[in-house]
Amino acid sequence: MTNKDIHSLAKVIEKKSLSHVNESTSNIVIDEPPPEMCFSCKGTELLCGKSRCPIILKAESMTRVSPTSDSNNIAGSTPPGIFVGRHGYPKVSIGPMTPNFHGDTEILDTPEQWYGKSIDEIVDYRHSLIRGSTNVDVKQASTGGRLVENIQELAMASQPVELELKLTKKPQNRLSFNENSQPFGPSAPLDHFSTGNVTVDQRIEKAYYDRDQKSANGIVELYDKGVLVSRIQKTLSAGNLGIGNNRKFVPTRWGITAVDDTISKSLIEKIKDRPTIDDFRVYVLRNLDNLYVTILLPTQWQFEWIEAWFTNTTWNLWGKEPYIIGDHETYYGRKKYARVGGCYYSTRLAVAESLLSENKQAGAILLREIHPGYILPVGVWNVRESIRHQLKTNYESFDNLSDTLDHAFSQLNISKNQWLNSSYLLNHVLFQKRLTEYL
Repeated sequence: MTNKDIHSLAKVIEKKSLSHVNESTSNIVIDEPPPEMCFSCKGTELLCGKSRCPIILKAESMTRVSPTSDSNNIAGSTPPGIFVGRHGYPKVSIGPMTPNFHGDTEILDTPEQWYGKSIDEIVDYRHSLIRGSTNVDVKQASTGGRLVENIQELAMASQPVELELKLTKKPQNRLSFNENSQPFGPSAPLDHFSTGNVTVDQRIEKAYYDRDQKSANGIVELYDKGVLVSRIQKTLSAGNLGIGNNRKFVPTRWGITAVDDTISKSLIEKIKDRPTIDDFRVYVLRNLDNLYVTILLPTQWQFEWIEAWFTNTTWNLWGKEPYIIGDHETYYGRKKYARVGGCYYSTRLAVAESLLSENKQAGAILLREIHPGYILPVGVWNVRESIRHQLKTNYESFDNLSDTLDHAFSQLNISKNQWLNSSYLLNHVLFQKRLTEYL
């Protein structure tokens, strides 16, 4: 990064944020030229309509916490963390992630610990991890080799591991002027890496050595034994689960949804045998400028997730009205991938967990409003952990559907009719109510 780049950033970032950055030590490079609007705005006018500039947020985080190094050698305590890319599949990039400091770093790659954290803290966690990467064929997960085995062992670790990375060049942050891109720490091609003593989670190790067990069964078994969902996702991505020579590396993004989907299906089959709840419920939660309203109905299992992206948010930058999208399933489930993406499966998992803990089943309709304060996407873990937390809080109880919906819609900014126009299950239950009254 040149002095010219730094001076350009200094116009929009507090000087104290860049006080330790200079031409010789900076590891930030401009990934792509800023769009014309960003040049005009420089983060001061907020022409994009967001409450804060996401580009400045990422740049400030990089200068505050991202590891800087003049060396290709990095040493630190990995949380543990690994990453499997998806671009170029079936040939993908894989590698370990570590900060350049030692100690208890578990929180840096454990989303279960991130609820209640500010968006600045979450971005800092992401930027703290240096990623070394090398390209492999996904099928190499089953053929072994030193690199593969080291990656797979890291994914089985139960606590932070001392790690030394040898990179082919100095790691660099890439400051993207795409304000919608998720934050990642600096990266560089991997030469090799070595670890200290790895304390392996015996539950994961057992699944690793069971080469006759399907990956779906392994996922559910680990969950039932109390392994964190994020650890199971890491284990799947590392190719530690599945039958013998069929094991593959699974891109991190795909692995997250696969685990949420697999576990929630297992839980749903269990709750279908439980009695229904006795009342109508409304839960409300606000987190990271997201508003969540969950409606539970005293019916057999059915599920719907609808999200409304307000104008000037990540997926609705230029719209004049909130963009509403959702999907649903009946008692018999669904076969096609949800249009709304991974959030559907993350929230379904959270709801199924809560109902099973209560030994009940219910119909669940979840409504999410995303407001401009949610300035950049942080991952589907956000909705999973938010709904997990929400369903442990107090709720309003009602004895009829009309009062339930009146209260639910009173908590939301978008009108009742807009939600009804987008909801299959709301219209279905209202039709059933009218039919019952008519008969």
